[in-house]
Amino acid sequence: MSAGNANKEDPGQEASSPLPQPRQTPLFRATQADRYRRQEQIKAIEAATGRRLVCYVSGPAGQVERDDVMPLSDLLYNVDKGAKLDLMLHTLGGDPDAAEKITGMLLKKVGTDGELRIIVPDCAKSAGTLIALAARTIVMSDTSELGPIDPQVVTTTAEGQRSSRPAQSYLDAYDELVGRIKNGEPAALAHLLGKYDPALLDMCRKALTRSRKFAENSLKMGMFRDSSGNYTAVAADLADNARWLSHGAVISSDDATNIGLRVDYREPNSDEWQAYWRLYCEQRLVLRSNTEKLFESNYASLPIG
Repeated sequence: MSAGNANKEDPGQEASSPLPQPRQTPLFRATQADRYRRQEQIKAIEAATGRRLVCYVSGPAGQVERDDVMPLSDLLYNVDKGAKLDLMLHTLGGDPDAAEKITGMLLKKVGTDGELRIIVPDCAKSAGTLIALAARTIVMSDTSELGPIDPQVVTTTAEGQRSSRPAQSYLDAYDELVGRIKNGEPAALAHLLGKYDPALLDMCRKALTRSRKFAENSLKMGMFRDSSGNYTAVAADLADNARWLSHGAVISSDDATNIGLRVDYREPNSDEWQAYWRLYCEQRLVLRSNTEKLFESNYASLPIG
């Protein structure tokens, strides 16, 4: 993390002089010109929407993780409790436990008097979708996508190779094998059951239950807080591996609406969406590696990783 980029001065200017000057020294401001320009964009968006805006933008290999708590806490430092808060989120997923903690931080900040919106300029997949479910509404356009929340399990082969597979697929294959043996198919199939780890089977079942309960709780605290929406059915739809077939499947704004999520659709060429998209493009280009993440508000700019 660069000490310059972590600096948290107000990006505004002194207004008392007839020729206003930035508060930063000329050389320092010049070296940080890009981030000050982005922060000015954030302030302009906030002025137009009447809401606070904080951003979490990840590289393609950057995972939602526990270490995200510190920089996110910095973004929320000067956000008033009970505020109307927007989180612009781009992530391909990560640790659901970390996502749950992040969700709790955001909901605690807005409380019962405020409101959380999630803006998805590009992708909020897997654990990112779980975070988005806690919003009152999800702002999406044609470039936006959510993803299935079916958990993935990491296994290690006898050769030491690690692979990720859907928990539901592992259970489905086991259940199919058991069914074939019960239906009298060759007893030779029985030896395949020995390849299944009972502890892993149990972990898969618990991971599926955990993901659905997380989704249900987020929906109850977020978009279904004051309504009778069927949060159980929505969570089940998002976790349905048989429906989406792939963990990376695209859930568009139309798909999300049809599932029952509260989506606030923006036309791609609308002024508001163009402001979000231009800011997101600049933030993505700042990332120097696939694993880097940028946490940014009108007050802080924190590149991590």
